[in-house]
Amino acid sequence: MNISSIVVQTVPKYLDEVVQSLKDCEACDYHMHDEKGRIIITIEGNGVSEELKKLKIIEEIPHVIAADMQMAYSEDELNEHMEVINNSDVVPKMLNDDSIKASDIVYNGDLRKKDLEGFAKSFEKAGKK
Repeated sequence: MNISSIVVQTVPKYLDEVVQSLKDCEACDYHMHDEKGRIIITIEGNGVSEELKKLKIIEEIPHVIAADMQMAYSEDELNEHMEVINNSDVVPKMLNDDSIKASDIVYNGDLRKKDLEGFAKSFEKAGKK
């Protein structure tokens, strides 16, 4: 089971409306807010993919400016992924392959442009091989 905290941002004018929508929403649990429009909620899921689906539901609530994960906890998933990481090469094979041009290597570190759901699915598959 994964548990993640999320900070939701809205403008103070819509704060009560957004808080009520979050309280009514079955995708999250409301915890607190301040007068500046910052709201703290948590979501739970059986994996990253399920959490990302719930995050999208929250982002689509009217007047939500942003909803960003701040902390995540997933003991079972973390243990599985650590096993994959510990049993893999430290340097990706492609970086040691002299037949691949450096310009053909794709950098995937920019989270703003990343397909997080696709990344989560491929990461989950890597642990099941």
